[in-house]
Amino acid sequence: MKKILAAAMAMAMVLSLAACGNSGDGGNSATSGNNQSNTSSSQAGGSQTTDVSDFKVGAIYINSKNDTAGYTYAHHNGITKAMEALGMDPDTQLIIQDEITEDYENVATAVDTLVGEDCDIIFGISFGYLNAMADKAEEYPDVIFSHATGYMSNPNNYNNYFGRIYQARYLAGIAAGLKSLETNNNNVGYVSAYGTEYAETCSGINGFALGVQAVNPDATVYVKELGNWFDEVNEYAFAEELINSYNCGVIAQHCDSAQPQLAAEKAGVFGCGYNSDMTKDAPNAHLTAPVWNWDVYYKLAIETAMACEGDASQFVEKMGGEAWYGGLAEGFVDVSPLSDNCAAGTQDAIDQVRELIVSGAWDVFSGVKLKVTVADGKAAVEQYDDALVTSDRDETKDGQVVVPANTEIVPAGGESVEDGVITGTMNYFVKGVVVA
Repeated sequence: MKKILAAAMAMAMVLSLAACGNSGDGGNSATSGNNQSNTSSSQAGGSQTTDVSDFKVGAIYINSKNDTAGYTYAHHNGITKAMEALGMDPDTQLIIQDEITEDYENVATAVDTLVGEDCDIIFGISFGYLNAMADKAEEYPDVIFSHATGYMSNPNNYNNYFGRIYQARYLAGIAAGLKSLETNNNNVGYVSAYGTEYAETCSGINGFALGVQAVNPDATVYVKELGNWFDEVNEYAFAEELINSYNCGVIAQHCDSAQPQLAAEKAGVFGCGYNSDMTKDAPNAHLTAPVWNWDVYYKLAIETAMACEGDASQFVEKMGGEAWYGGLAEGFVDVSPLSDNCAAGTQDAIDQVRELIVSGAWDVFSGVKLKVTVADGKAAVEQYDDALVTSDRDETKDGQVVVPANTEIVPAGGESVEDGVITGTMNYFVKGVVVA
């Protein structure tokens, strides 16, 4: 589909970006969690020229480096996988500062420590790290800084990176929708860090809901908002409430731990995780998860940093700009391998829709929708013209047409449903989404 990025959109996106969040499973086919202002998916870089054994990578994590699922786990897995692919030893060449809260002084101190360890590039994975990293990039111009999910950068040694996770959420929605049909339960639950106040969470919920509706147009997605990116107690409790009070038979999530999937398992229902393949956490409940192949970015960034040969000021230019953005087409996001809990035909349906997105023949937020049907384990995918409409349960945006049928045009001054809108300014739920 045609993608035109207006400067006005990019500026609007920068002014309304999201927060820390969730991110990927570097070991699977695909953040906070997390939102970003980016427009470039350039695969720029250069041949690796720095001696691999002399290069050090620094990383600042929001949770523990020893996590076995979720956001920090996915980033750590991606970094180590990328380093190993480049012939590096993470045990000696990766220096980590973990469990660093989104406090300016804590982040600044972590950066100072990593610089003191002679790190050549420093990755910060949480949205709230952006201000401290921006200042430290100016203070240490000979070190490269790269920040996930934010929007700050400079033209030399500080960039940001994020991706089109809403595409993977749509695919997970297909799995959830098919399961809802199989179990004859039209109620789907979603435990989310935030709602419409962050475009990242909002677009993810909408992408998932549209995927569910492509299969089961009678489905309703009930959303419980945590007000926090990481809250294991309430992640479990909110999932329980969606199951017990709203009769939800599938539980999806945009939060950092596997707790919603554990609640689904205990209740005997099903679920779609996030960031990593959570089948091992909830083997009888988990269907699939939108995940990030963070190693795709980390390998590119580390390789490009090495090609700078000690001149950190070249990094942003060599990366193709101040913001890097990838999706299904770049192999940066996807869904985890489907479990045996999925309904028959789920794999075929997801494969066909993935191909439409990767080829550019269709994308999620447009005036063209998909109808996905499965018979005898085989899927059929049809496109049809239909407007993108806001939820009729939203008192301020009740049933508004956001994108007219058979068009990509955004009425309110934009030119197309672009990354800058989806991850920067989207602040409405689509029809079929209800805040629980």
